[in-house]
Amino acid sequence: MSKQYETVIGLEVHVELATKTKIFCGCSTEFGGAPNTHTCPVCTGMPGSLPVLNKQVVEYAIAVGLATNCQITQYCKFDRKNYFYPDNPQNYQISQLYLPICRNGGVEIETAAGKKTIGIHEIHMEEDAGKLIHDEWENCSLVDYNRSGVPLIEIVSEPDMRSAEEVIAYLDKLRLIIQYLGASDCKLQEGSMRADVNLSVREVGAAEFGTRTEMKNLNSFKAIARAIEGERARQIELIEEGKQVVQETRRWDDNKEYSYAMRSKEDAQDYRYFPEPDLVPVVISDEWLERIRANQPELRTEKLERYKKEYDIPDYDAEIITGSKKMADIFEATTAICGKPKKVSNWLMVETMRLLKENDMEPEQIAFSPENLAKLIELTEAGTVNSTVAKEVFEEVFKNNIDPNQYVEEKGLKTVNDEGALRSTIEQIIKDNPQSVEDYRNGKKKAIGFLVGQTMKAMKGKANPGMVNQILQELLQ
Repeated sequence: MSKQYETVIGLEVHVELATKTKIFCGCSTEFGGAPNTHTCPVCTGMPGSLPVLNKQVVEYAIAVGLATNCQITQYCKFDRKNYFYPDNPQNYQISQLYLPICRNGGVEIETAAGKKTIGIHEIHMEEDAGKLIHDEWENCSLVDYNRSGVPLIEIVSEPDMRSAEEVIAYLDKLRLIIQYLGASDCKLQEGSMRADVNLSVREVGAAEFGTRTEMKNLNSFKAIARAIEGERARQIELIEEGKQVVQETRRWDDNKEYSYAMRSKEDAQDYRYFPEPDLVPVVISDEWLERIRANQPELRTEKLERYKKEYDIPDYDAEIITGSKKMADIFEATTAICGKPKKVSNWLMVETMRLLKENDMEPEQIAFSPENLAKLIELTEAGTVNSTVAKEVFEEVFKNNIDPNQYVEEKGLKTVNDEGALRSTIEQIIKDNPQSVEDYRNGKKKAIGFLVGQTMKAMKGKANPGMVNQILQELLQ
């Protein structure tokens, strides 16, 4: 009988905060930019330069801590983590070891197996390092310090996850909480959310944890899921062969779907942490904490509950819409203007989702205004344009955020509701298609569809389909 194994997973998630400036200086945190242009003596580690803490970083960290049910450390400090690496100009990183800002939290996830709480051991604030670029052509390494000093929070989970599915559910939950708070855009592909996976396997029922490895370089949910499956299989194979799993840091290569050892953790690096001498402790008063608590926005879970009560839309729609803060904002703003939640939901769920998929875009990249979507809904409801034309207009709204009223006017797309004009066109169509008329009168009711199509074609798609049907039936009787 083969042994049953259980995977034990904990995550360290780094999130770049959405501040305009860095954590200890006034340089821009904007992504991109020519190498080494968002820098100054502080973030390039020049001797004699001194850090000044960015207050917004503390506020975002507290907001994330409150939203993940953590205890806030009201007297917290920064520490120096010492290590040498070319992208780390000071030869130390300012982080928090002894008194992290948030502790003992947790979030609830839901998977096919049901609900489960994943514990959060701590959240601490720190500065990011620069970035090394390896130039194969010149056979050298270059360093870009633009990212150096960008504020991060590191969210350290408890080893509570048992599968890739739980890991993805946990990351998704964190990402939505942080996006709703506006604390970060959490774009994995730009590195503003990065996850390191600590994974071990043990026999089902064993009390002790197995030896864990840490995997880095994971920049998409798919890569994370593949890395977990790959590493689990690798460790089980070693155990089955009677070999040791070595505690080490591994780098996942998503193209080859394999992980490589980077460095051993046997001689676990001694970072010689000591309290950061250039920064005073951070004291978070009760008033400050209450002010942040009072300003917390409505998070996704509460939004979902409210949507189900307040708007007459299917649960599935509510799930998808609240799955993106941008989508939820557009939905609420448009509904506030036109007062038709079901119609707004339909446009978002069908046409918007279709165009996002076709253009390979994220909901965050939607550029049209709620005002213009509301105008289009009003035009359709009033019968000023028919559904075919409305879709065509919406594509323009989606692409260029045009004013639908103006567009319909300029392109002459209004539905023809003039009965006289319609009647004479339909009489002509009936005269030109004796066979279809014959079929219809012989009980082939489908034949009327062809005649409707011909009429719409003659009217360049701008006729009112209801009226066309009505007149046709009357003339064919």
